[in-house]
Amino acid sequence: MKEFLFPENLNIIEQIGLYTLYISAIVQFIFLWVIFLRFAFFTKKAKANADNQEAVSVIVVAKNEHYNLKINLPKLLEQDYPNFEVILVNHASEDDTEYLIHELMQKYPHLQYVKVQDDINFFAGKKFPLSVGIKSAKNDLLLLTDADCYPASDQWIAEMQSCFDTNKEIVLGYGAYEENPGLLNKIIRYDSLRVGMLYLSLARWGMAYMGVGRNLAYRRSLFFRKNGFQAHLHIPSGDDDLFINTASTLKNTNIAIGESCRTVSSTKSTYSDWYYQKKRHLTTGKHYKAIHLMILGLWDLSTIIFFLSAILLLFLQINIWFIAAIIGLRIISQLVLTKKSMLLLGEKKLLLFSPLLELFILIANPIISVLNIFIKQRKW
Repeated sequence: MKEFLFPENLNIIEQIGLYTLYISAIVQFIFLWVIFLRFAFFTKKAKANADNQEAVSVIVVAKNEHYNLKINLPKLLEQDYPNFEVILVNHASEDDTEYLIHELMQKYPHLQYVKVQDDINFFAGKKFPLSVGIKSAKNDLLLLTDADCYPASDQWIAEMQSCFDTNKEIVLGYGAYEENPGLLNKIIRYDSLRVGMLYLSLARWGMAYMGVGRNLAYRRSLFFRKNGFQAHLHIPSGDDDLFINTASTLKNTNIAIGESCRTVSSTKSTYSDWYYQKKRHLTTGKHYKAIHLMILGLWDLSTIIFFLSAILLLFLQINIWFIAAIIGLRIISQLVLTKKSMLLLGEKKLLLFSPLLELFILIANPIISVLNIFIKQRKW
């Protein structure tokens, strides 16, 4: 067996390549068969408890989002839930947002309106206006989403609320993107799926490191107990993931999975817009806790090293069939787990493209991270 795994008469480069492949393969299979497996085969569905439906405050921060609010806000206001308010925080919009909100308030008495002027927002980004919205909320249970998002069903509030109990103060949901034709749409949706698989899987293991502001819930009391965004107020982004990275513990976080639990957003229409969105997310990620950075880096780095070393060994014709079998097992494992995760998260038509999309993202992420050093970030 030893002679098969480590053939004799290998030079130093071939030996390093072989050891590198085996170590990276072990890391990859731990992620796939242990960390991701617990989420991919997640069976517990969020179920609304009609006898214990706590009052909810839904908060949306908007800046020049008149078009999206006109389409999406009624879907929030018409949720099938007995006791909730929707707080719209208008962050110095220059479009017709204010007129739209006043019009909707005539029809929906549970719509609350807060206006924030740009000149009193001392920090870039949406943390200040979101803090104002949280302070204005009358309920302890907060449910956050974005102006360009809409809930996939009228049971969204009920399902998210049902995931709270006496020990759970944070509930992480999944934010999907609309399915449209084109390669960019597939890249965006697969990237969202890939990120979702990571943060939801780690949350299942008590290591929640982020959430997405498109679909996120936590208690108002927790927000104030953690001093809100004070620890990272100087960072323009991170109103969602950095707060969760700070506030989440081993036992206080739950996940909400199912078609009725998710939100759906419109996708970016140009590669430039997607680049700036991705740039903002990667800029924020470097501020995660060291343990989370190590885990995330280990997954991406081991993936890159695995395939590079495998290609090298195949080129050198070392244990060709055995190396090919390891590659095949690794790809099949990821395809199975990706398919199971897609079913849980309501994603479609991505599986066949997933290996190529994975390769693209593994190449794009380091490039964008390097460009972050030289190109200044946009504000909102």
